[in-house]
Amino acid sequence: MTTVPTQRVKQVRRAVHGVLLLDKPLGLSSNDALQKAKWLLRAEKAGHTGTLDPLATGLLPLCFGAGTKFSQVSLDADKAYEATLFLGLTTTTGDAEGEILDRNETAALAVTREQIEAACSQFTGPIDQVPPMYSALKHEGRPLYEYARAGIHIERPSRRVTIHSIDMVDWQAEQLTLAVRCSKGTYIRTLAEDIGRVLGCGASLSALRRTGSGPLNVAQAISLDALAALTEIEREALLRPPDSLLADWPELRLDSAEAARFLTGLRRRLNADQSDEDKAHVRVYGPAPSEFLGSAHITDGELIADRLLSTQEVESLLSTSNSTDSRFLESVV
Repeated sequence: MTTVPTQRVKQVRRAVHGVLLLDKPLGLSSNDALQKAKWLLRAEKAGHTGTLDPLATGLLPLCFGAGTKFSQVSLDADKAYEATLFLGLTTTTGDAEGEILDRNETAALAVTREQIEAACSQFTGPIDQVPPMYSALKHEGRPLYEYARAGIHIERPSRRVTIHSIDMVDWQAEQLTLAVRCSKGTYIRTLAEDIGRVLGCGASLSALRRTGSGPLNVAQAISLDALAALTEIEREALLRPPDSLLADWPELRLDSAEAARFLTGLRRRLNADQSDEDKAHVRVYGPAPSEFLGSAHITDGELIADRLLSTQEVESLLSTSNSTDSRFLESVV
């Protein structure tokens, strides 16, 4: 059980900037986990980058201060999960939280490896997926799960998602564990049910762990208990810079004068040696190694800002990384 002081205790908040990779525990909502981490860091502003159900564990990137400006990047990123399916068991919710609809142990135990591989291959690539009734998607302002709990069925249009890969991790009797890499918006519960349907025995999700989001991996994450055991200085030292969310984007570096212009939001034409092609996403830096300025895109040789850090945020991040370039800071103040 995570031992974190409640938010009823009055505390002085402060500006904290960066990204914390949290390993969310079982039974806690994403927002509850965020609020506990925010309390521990005494942060003024924070947000998470994609909800995990209370029954799911694993990677939950938390953004603080300047990091919140780039949370959408992580929301839109591909995800990786380790999903455990209970073959032969179907429930009202598609997972262990729902009431049992059917149990077919005989059919589950008769499933072969070849059948599992064939079933998984049917759902690899772009697929149309119908969101489950027990989900937070809204219909006329209310989440679908409220209608489901009231016994009301709502027709949901299918959505196109992409399953990049499904690999078998473990398989023992009725328990099948799969590693799934997929696009945002993919419902692993629905995938589990669909695989069970193709196998002819039915299936539900008995456990789910998010292992990756974009370039980030759960192996780099810390639990709430471990975070609570640290000093405040040690907790802040765990924060990754905001550009860690953009680590797989191409980088563009500007000199001091051009960096100052970029921070004003002005478009600028790039030299041929800086970029000779359009790019939908680039991360932009000043001359110092850790001088992250924001995100942009390149169209017809022009650099166009998308999300910018403020001068104060750049200064704070440079101070944290011990790489402040005073000449640049003076040019943008």
